[in-house]
Order: sequence, then structure tokens, then C-alpha cells
Amino acid sequence: MQPQFSPPGRQARAEALGPIAHLPEAVQRLLDPAGFDPIEKPQPQDWLAVQTESGQTCREFLRSHPNFPDERRHTICLQPLEEFTGNGPALSRLQAFAEAFFSLRVRLLPALPRHGLVGVADRVNPESGKKQLFTPDLLKMLRGRLPGYAYCLLGVTMTDLYPDPAWNFVFGQASLNEWECTALPGTTLVFTATKASIQRNGQS
Repeated sequence: MQPQFSPPGRQARAEALGPIAHLPEAVQRLLDPAGFDPIEKPQPQDWLAVQTESGQTCREFLRSHPNFPDERRHTICLQPLEEFTGNGPALSRLQAFAEAFFSLRVRLLPALPRHGLVGVADRVNPESGKKQLFTPDLLKMLRGRLPGYAYCLLGVTMTDLYPDPAWNFVFGQASLNEWECTALPGTTLVFTATKASIQRNGQS
């Protein structure tokens, strides 16, 4: 039986963050749990309602040796995987929002040409009838296009994604130690798409 997810309380969130008294006052204010809305109880079909997640403390995150920006890799690169039509997200707004959120330079790369996805498997989802791209192939392709100055390379597409033949879809997938990830902005509001991309990039 799937364990029921219980949103952590204020004390549990503070313990996951760990000691912050040694940090500059400005950083302490940024990390104050009171400044963030607690995660809500998941609704049916939400990720946490159907998947078991043990969570991760700040100390555990640092022990995983994550990538950090440095003098060599200091720029977030946005790689459109196709030319976007008028129904696509405003990439200039995504670029500006990412720069403000991460305090890093964000560079918008030219969209891939039509043959740019050669070698990337795809399928038609039997339920939705929509074309989907296979994310492991996308990550491999992006790895070969990673600029030497890039802290991360974020592929952006309006096409649905799937990480495994057994999965229905996925919003995005990242290779946490190899600097690249793919994200599906969505087709509703640019701001909604931006928040989804920023959240996944930040978690990566």
C-alpha cells in the first residue's frame, strides 16, 4: 500500500535546513522558513500522492556533491528544441525571470534546426494522441551541445516528453551531475510555464 505523504511541520522544515546562524544576515532572511508557503497535502494523482519521496536535507544535498556555478561555468543556457509559434512561451520572459530568480546570466541560444532531433526517439501517446520525445535521448543530445561556459543547459520544448516506455508522460528530466536537463513549458500561461521550468531547474 502506498504510504500517505504528510506535509512536514515548521520544526521539520527547520531541521532539514540545518543551522543558519553562521550565515550572513541577508542569507538568513532568504532561508527563513516563514517566507515560504508549506507544501500542501497532495491531491489525488499528484506526484506525492502516488510516489514515495523520502525528502532531502540541506546537508544531504551538499554531500551529493552538486554542481555549482564557478569562474568557468557561470551561465544558464536555454536551448529551444524547435522554433516556437505564437502559441509558444515568450522565451525572453523566461530568460528575464530566470536571471532575476537565480542571479545568474541566462543566455538564450538559437533554436535547433529541423534535423536537430535526429537520433531522438519519439512516439505517439496512445491516450492523448500527441507526439512525445524520449528524454534520455534528449539528454544525450544536449550533452553534446553543452557550451564550456554553461552552468546548465536547459532544453525547452512544446512537445510532450516521456522518460520510459512504461510512463505516460513527464514534465521534465535532469542529469544532475552532467549540467543538462529538459523541460516542458506547457501551453497555458507563460508565467505558469516559467514557474515550472524555474522550479525544476532550482531543484536540480
